[in-house]
Amino acid sequence: MNARHVQTLRAPAGRARGVNAGPRLTSKASLRHPSQVSIFPLSMPRIAVLVLALGLVVACGDPPPSKYPTQAFYVEDSRLGPDDQLDIAVYLGGGAQKLEDVSKVYPVSADGMLSFPMIGAVAASGRSPKDIEGEIRTRLADGYIVNPNVTVQVKEYKSKKVSITGEVRKPGTLIWRPEMTINEAVSEANGFTAMAKPNAVVVTRRTADGVVKYTVPVERIFNNRYDQFYMRPGDSVYVPKRLW
Repeated sequence: MNARHVQTLRAPAGRARGVNAGPRLTSKASLRHPSQVSIFPLSMPRIAVLVLALGLVVACGDPPPSKYPTQAFYVEDSRLGPDDQLDIAVYLGGGAQKLEDVSKVYPVSADGMLSFPMIGAVAASGRSPKDIEGEIRTRLADGYIVNPNVTVQVKEYKSKKVSITGEVRKPGTLIWRPEMTINEAVSEANGFTAMAKPNAVVVTRRTADGVVKYTVPVERIFNNRYDQFYMRPGDSVYVPKRLW
């Protein structure tokens, strides 16, 4: 066999090494030690955005409601004051015949008095309707009407107010009435705006022990999920705004 024939049987040196080495492995440059792999794959700006988003979600959530009173009416709230309107009716013979000429609506004056036919001035401010009934009856029976029957009903408590501000369509001052609910107060203010937080309403109330604030879930009360909240004279209602 000549030399020329022998040369054709040799495999290239590079080829032989490739066959013996098998498949190529990933280079060392592409491999990282576990200690080099970050356990925080998110960058700091992304983490900051997530924390901010979580904070906004929490901020938009409803706060827990307060343990608020559910009593519908307080006797002391019925005390009369200036500008209150009293519907007074007088009947003869214990109730057989109504005296139309004296049975009508009487206002309490700015100085807390009301003027009634035949008997004159009657002090009204700070007293209850029952007190006024008794005094008018007694004074009419003293030489004016035999066995009179008198009824006094409050047509309007103009001396007692409730304020409502914040996210309602018509914020302002409302005239309080007995057993007035917070839902009725919101309704008289033409309801919530689209941006209101109806379950985070804050009612500020002045009591003998100081100022008290209640967080009231008005929407949930409307849906019968919580007990009713009743307004008292002087209450201030604030409806907060949601973030979005």
